[in-house]
Amino acid sequence: MAYSFPKNLRSYLCIARFDHWIKQLFIFPGVFFAWALITRTKTSSEITRIFLAFISTCLIASANYVINEWLDADSDKFHPEKKNRPIVSKNLKTKYIILEYVIFSLTGILASIYVSHIVLILELWLLLMGILYNVRPIRSKELPYIDVLSESINNAIRFLIGWFAATSVFLPPVSIVLGYWMGGAFLMATKRFSEYRAIGDKTKASLYRKSFKYYDEKSLIISAVFYSLLSVFFCGIFLIKYRIELIIAIPFLCGLFCLYLNISFKNDSAVQKPEKVWKEKFLIVYLVLFIMLIYVLTSVNVPSLHNLLETTLIKA
Repeated sequence: MAYSFPKNLRSYLCIARFDHWIKQLFIFPGVFFAWALITRTKTSSEITRIFLAFISTCLIASANYVINEWLDADSDKFHPEKKNRPIVSKNLKTKYIILEYVIFSLTGILASIYVSHIVLILELWLLLMGILYNVRPIRSKELPYIDVLSESINNAIRFLIGWFAATSVFLPPVSIVLGYWMGGAFLMATKRFSEYRAIGDKTKASLYRKSFKYYDEKSLIISAVFYSLLSVFFCGIFLIKYRIELIIAIPFLCGLFCLYLNISFKNDSAVQKPEKVWKEKFLIVYLVLFIMLIYVLTSVNVPSLHNLLETTLIKA
């Protein structure tokens, strides 16, 4: 009996998906662009707020994962891998799952209070999206296309959390927030495509995820391409308005989308488990180089590029 309790406790902690906390790094582009666009001295208190915002987002994400696994248990048993999740394969008690959800939610909210009231509102929004995504009668994860958009908006919320952890004075450009949202929609659509392809049977796929009744491989690929185009479009608007030098990075951003889409065709693709995408060595190297390029382009002025902003025609 003394041994079974900690083993059972590990099962409860497992559904909080601490290994997925790496996804909350998506708040840091919001921090980066706030710092890049707003020239001022960084303080230790600001670094502390950013750290607390990250921890708060991780805790709220775990609360959402707990409710996700709890309410998905009946459908996850039809998935070849998710059927082995603790909440499906073991007898976890509902009252402890609810207690776990409340603990993660409250600690995440409390941490965000020490950042700012705006970040508190954003963390509550992130928590609400977890409810809308998982809980009936809405349960947006069962609605085609809405499932992708409602899940990926969490990306935009993370960006805003990072931005407002860095500054509460200025609002972020709408264009970059929309571009970030559509980039997340691309990631989610490719994940759906890879999952659907791996299951290989529409009937089985529909038992696992109801939205798969309305999808096929072709529609998922087309939607992923559509989201990537929208992301590049909105990011392009942002770059032209706020930092024309970053326009040089656009072809490399397109290459990043293509590389990620290519990975989705692999068997047991890391796209299905984004927390394990770091195993794709070439993708990680490409991403690091891309981030370095973005940093350089935010620091270096290229005067000749500013001619592109001229509204008059250039004489031949």
